[in-house]
Parts: sequence; structure tokens; C-alpha cells
Amino acid sequence: MYSTIWGLLRPRVHERAEILGRDDEYREKYDYSTARAVAPLNVLCEYCLPFTKVGGLFIALKGSSGMQELKDARNAIKVLGGELAKADEYNLSNGDARSIIIIRKISQTPSKYPRKSKKIDTKPL
Repeated sequence: MYSTIWGLLRPRVHERAEILGRDDEYREKYDYSTARAVAPLNVLCEYCLPFTKVGGLFIALKGSSGMQELKDARNAIKVLGGELAKADEYNLSNGDARSIIIIRKISQTPSKYPRKSKKIDTKPL
């Protein structure tokens, strides 16, 4: 199977983020990384920031707890080489609250990240 991204033909890759995030072919190669409804923000940062190149953005779509998750993720963002660029709350047309959190990658992620999934889950940053 192949996917087309902006006119480029690329093979699809199916692998865990914590494995590909250590692979030089994928590590810090992307202008943007995104995630929604996967895990708390501090965990998402460890999954996504290793893919994002310095100067790129990690964009997280979160539910109504997004701003609290942002507070809880401040250490993870810093340790993994990011800084908060923007955070907004909004409501869907049905009234449900959502948040969008944009983190700019300002330095390389230390090579020990991402850790194995069990470690990420049991001792999040």
C-alpha cells in the first residue's frame, strides 16, 4: 500500500511510535506531527516530539481537559525540546469543549527518548 502526501508517493509505515521515534530515517524529519485522542499530553509529547524537526510543530487536539493536561506536560515539553507556541480552547457546534495545543520544537530531543512504552506509561515525564 502507498499513500500520497502532497504529490509524493511514499510507502505506508506501520510501527509503534516509540520504535520509529528512535530510527534515524524518521527521527526529527517532519515539519509537523499531530495527534488526537491517544493519550495524555505529556505522553503524546514523548511519542510525537521525537519525529518533529527543530523549528517544526507538534499539534495536539485535546478535549475539555486540554489546559490541565498542558499544565501537567510542562516538564515533558521542556525535556523533549519543545516550547508552547499557542493553546486555545473552543466549543464545537454541539457545545462540547475542545483544546488545540501547538508546541514548537526548539532543540533536539535527547537520544534516550522515546522510551519503551511500558516506561512511558508507568513513569511519564
